[in-house]
Amino acid sequence: MAEKKASKKPVKKTARKTESKKATTDLQFVLKAVQIARDRRCSDIVALDLRGISPAADYFVLATSTSGRQAKTVADEISEEARKYNLQRFGRAGYEQGQWILLDFINVVVHLFDSEFREYYNLEMLWGDAKRLPIDD
Repeated sequence: MAEKKASKKPVKKTARKTESKKATTDLQFVLKAVQIARDRRCSDIVALDLRGISPAADYFVLATSTSGRQAKTVADEISEEARKYNLQRFGRAGYEQGQWILLDFINVVVHLFDSEFREYYNLEMLWGDAKRLPIDD
């Protein structure tokens, strides 16, 4: 019987390119979500880079709204924009109350708070090791 040679499969470059493209798309979406929040007059907008420190998500976008109605409008617009990036919303929480709306796009999680909830949960402190992305104010 002839022994079969163990062949090593080369790492596909397309997988790396797809990963890189996905990371670029995620970052572009983060910046667009920041822009939507800013355009709709949210305040204290922060984008956190959680890559390497969170197994759950790569980016968080945090923003403070002045009302539940404003938060819902921003959530709706961000969800609509996600479709343009071929991102599917995995989950949404807090939409009816509008005090803390969470939009989960797997790699990107958007948090829209009212000021009381933002201060109470203080996600920036909880994720203090995360790098803040430079966003134009």
